[in-house]
Amino acid sequence: MELLFWLSVLVVFYIYIGYPILLRYLPKRKSMVVNESNELPRVTVLIPAFNEAAVIGQTIHNKLTQNYPADRLEIIVISDESEDGTDDIVTQIAAQDARVKLVRQVPRQGKTSGLNLAMPQANGDIVVFSDANSHYQPDAIRQLINCFNDPEVGYVTGKMVYVNEEGNVIGDGCSAYMKYENHLRALESQVSSVVGVDGGVDAIRKSLYQPMNADQLPDFVLPLKVVTQGKRVIYCENALLNEESLSNSQSEFRMRVRVSLRAYWAMWDMKHLFNPFKYGLFSLQLVSHKLLRYLAFIPLFLALISNGLITGEGWLYQIAFITQIIFYSAAAFVSLNDGTKNKWLALTNYFCLINIAAAMAFIKFIKREKIVIWKPRVG
Repeated sequence: MELLFWLSVLVVFYIYIGYPILLRYLPKRKSMVVNESNELPRVTVLIPAFNEAAVIGQTIHNKLTQNYPADRLEIIVISDESEDGTDDIVTQIAAQDARVKLVRQVPRQGKTSGLNLAMPQANGDIVVFSDANSHYQPDAIRQLINCFNDPEVGYVTGKMVYVNEEGNVIGDGCSAYMKYENHLRALESQVSSVVGVDGGVDAIRKSLYQPMNADQLPDFVLPLKVVTQGKRVIYCENALLNEESLSNSQSEFRMRVRVSLRAYWAMWDMKHLFNPFKYGLFSLQLVSHKLLRYLAFIPLFLALISNGLITGEGWLYQIAFITQIIFYSAAAFVSLNDGTKNKWLALTNYFCLINIAAAMAFIKFIKREKIVIWKPRVG
């Protein structure tokens, strides 16, 4: 049991601390020199939407007012058979601005099918993906596009910042988790390619887009398809997206289960990328950042159980067990009290939330369940 305990602890340590440390010491790629070009590429912004009447108008306006030449920017809203007036709002805007276009998907088939449907109608050399509630900083698109001056870059992801209803940056567990993820992406960009992106603020060379199955997660599978074509996926910290965090843990939990389940299927579909003889360091990144991370609930559970069985072996094991009990109790306390203003307690709760969600998603994966369509996030 002692061996099982220490092995579990080492795996958990590697997943959350060891991997970032390893990235710092791995060979770095030559720094990319970004020079703004006078001839900016044409850009198409794709916005999938289902019943987003409350926010779609503001989101379109946010994209139309970007610091980017108006004659080189177009917006396509993909309505997944919306029935709340979303289409009417988009149509009204399109009547006033020819850069806006509505593509209606009938019957409803989900975000991925919608992207496949709209892509042939995109006139841009670069395609930017935005959520229906994603608000970019004024120069976000310009920052994304600048990264494509490097011919090795095929996909770029920006930085998501969670805010409250007033638009102020928040410091809860969800936001702290995103800071950690963004730090990893910055390190991964220096070594090879980013593993996993923010679907609300990312972009791809249109020539690299490959249609996906309806059940595949675009934010995960599409960047992996770019890697298989020999191009890099990088992180642009200056392309900022403000998005409201979910106001309750139940909504966040449901979202994390859905994303985790689709991530499991994405790794299964793209399992050839785990071949280190063909994909080198990227295979190590994929295992470390995604596979082990989504399976972290296993060593976490084993560490707790094995520790409980060896508390009689010495004071070190007793302290370790008490520490674990306090950690999980704190997370449960935050959950039962529907949140906290303490950022460390919030992070503890969010850490447990994402790992429990991953465990539930893994059970669904084993049962071969899939998710294609869902209701929009509610806050």
